[in-house]
Amino acid sequence: MTVRIGELMVKRGLLTEEQVGAILREQRERGGAFGDIAERVYGLDPNDVEMVWAEQYAAITRAVNAEDEKVDPEAIATVNRRQAWQFRVLPLRFDGDELVVCTTPEHLTRALRFVYRGLQRPSYFVLADAESLGRALTRHYPMAGLDGRHVPGGNAETVEAMAFRVGRR
Repeated sequence: MTVRIGELMVKRGLLTEEQVGAILREQRERGGAFGDIAERVYGLDPNDVEMVWAEQYAAITRAVNAEDEKVDPEAIATVNRRQAWQFRVLPLRFDGDELVVCTTPEHLTRALRFVYRGLQRPSYFVLADAESLGRALTRHYPMAGLDGRHVPGGNAETVEAMAFRVGRR
């Protein structure tokens, strides 16, 4: 099932259906990313666009148990301990030229920003719950004073709940 960013923006009350239609027409005529057009034409906050994009991404990506994933030492070496804990990212392995990175739904927006701007390498994400990511980070990036309890779930949704809410299940 395709999850369209425009539909998510309408559900969140960020755009109307008419505005989505106008953005789609502009895309067909002039090209450009949906979110960029929404920001420019309708003044959407870039943070809102990023959050909806992360929600769309979470709806189509795979859920994993971070502790059960095979981890390649070469992938682990792409980030240091501080980055792994700060951005809640666990590089798992390479899939061809792409780096497979694990994070949680609640950390996805920040992790996306870090990987795409900081690492600047082709990557894609899989999602885990906070507990399994925390234990995997503790194993692969040990850091004094940090353990699995330092990957808070807060009041954020689980991978399954987020996927259900956006209509994936």
